[in-house]
Parts: sequence; structure tokens; C-alpha cells
Amino acid sequence: MVRAKSRDKNRKIYTVLILGCIIGFWVFENFYTPDTYSTGDSKNLKTTIPNIYLPSSTTGILIEHNHFTLSYNEPFEQAEWVAYILKKEHLTNDDLKRPYFIEDPKIRTKSADWRNYRGSGYDRGHLCPAGDRRFSEQAYNETFYTSNISPQDNDFNSGIWNRLEMQVRQWSKRYGDLFVVTGGVLEDGLLEIGEEDVDVPNYYYKIIARGRADNLKIIAFLMPRKESGESIKKFIVSVDEIEQRTQIDFFEQLEADEEMKLEKEIVIKDWKF
Repeated sequence: MVRAKSRDKNRKIYTVLILGCIIGFWVFENFYTPDTYSTGDSKNLKTTIPNIYLPSSTTGILIEHNHFTLSYNEPFEQAEWVAYILKKEHLTNDDLKRPYFIEDPKIRTKSADWRNYRGSGYDRGHLCPAGDRRFSEQAYNETFYTSNISPQDNDFNSGIWNRLEMQVRQWSKRYGDLFVVTGGVLEDGLLEIGEEDVDVPNYYYKIIARGRADNLKIIAFLMPRKESGESIKKFIVSVDEIEQRTQIDFFEQLEADEEMKLEKEIVIKDWKF
């Protein structure tokens, strides 16, 4: 009899513990708020992207930070695109302390934890480069949200991809304000890393635009995820080609005829290399 009562007591304890775990997990999933870099800028700076530049989102998960906007693709655990404006005055050499990578507090489903990359052999590659955001501590720190990173081979990240990023900075110094949108090509069958199955894109794209809606100049790049000794010019493609690979509609707010014309053309003469 005593033994039976003891079993009943233990059963009740186990039931309470299991219920407590379930409730705790539910509270964590629904009310936990991760750390944030999105506050603390005393100047309350914000870099606004004109609507004519913004692409479509295949997921509907649009996240706007102070200095870049992204469309998050949860199944791939990364952004399908990150868009931002790069101004000449943004290009400073301020020596800022490198922060930790943290989850994006604005994504309800949580962006992938940085630990997925640990031991994977891949860099945590920035989409909006930290080097383009040194003009403000908050702007710089925001680029370390994990929603802004994607797995990249080190020799690609520090090689031809970095050379393309440096060329974009040179264009900003020459031409002024640029719109930049970039991301990995997210498609079925990609290698996955970490406990959250972060996909490793085989290709990355970058589209740069400048000018008014009635006189827009555009150049686009599509690169395999590997280092190359080739000139970045070799990887220039039409916007149409990137749209076909990604199913994203870039410059969707332009007039249809103008959008069609701009996206099928490759015009290198408007960009000094």
C-alpha cells in the first residue's frame, strides 16, 4: 500500500514537471525577446529606401531596420534579399568594436543562431557589409543580426565577393547614392549546416542601381560560391536572369515597359571599373 502511494506521488510529480516544461517552452517560443542592436542611437538616424527600388518578397516576411531592409525566408534560415542605400558619406574608416552575432529580434520565428556555423567550415558572410555601415555604431551593429548573414566559403567571402563589395564602394564615391540588393540564390537541394539546417547557397547575386525612376541605371552580378581570379566583369548578368533564378521581382514598382527594358539589358558603359 505504501509502495502504491509512493508510485502515485511520483507519477504526479512527473506529470507536473512535464506540464511545466511544456508551458515553459510555449512561453519561451511566444514571449522571449532576444537581444537587440536596434536602439541606443542618440542621433536617431535612419536610412530610407525609396519604394521604387524595393523588390517583392516571396515569403511576406519583410523586416525593416534603421539602415537596411530584408525579406526573410524561414525554411532556408536566412534572408532571400537584403536591401540598403549606400551614400558617399557612409564610407568612413571609423574603428568600431566588432559586436557579437545575435538573432534578429524583429523576426517572429527567430533567425538562425550563429552557432549553426560553428565547425561548419563556412564563414558567417554578411549580406549588407559591416564595412558599408561604419558611419554609426548602431548601423554597424545591425549588420551582425544573423538575418543578415549567409554561409560562405572563406576564400570566396574574402576574395571575389569582397572585391565586388569594394567596387560598389568606389561607385558610391564616384556617383553618390546607390541602391544595393543582395542575397544567396535559395533553391531546393542545397547543402545544410547546423541544428537548424541553414542552407548554403551555391550562387550569390548583387544588384546595384542609381538615379531617378525615369532614368535608372542598373548593373547586376551573379557569382558561384567559390573564389575566382577572373575580373568581376565576367559575372555581370541581366536582372532578368537573377529573377528567373530567385523568383523575386526586382524593381516591381517601375512602369511595366520601363521595368522590362531595364531588366533585360546589360549596360556596362554606365559604370566605371
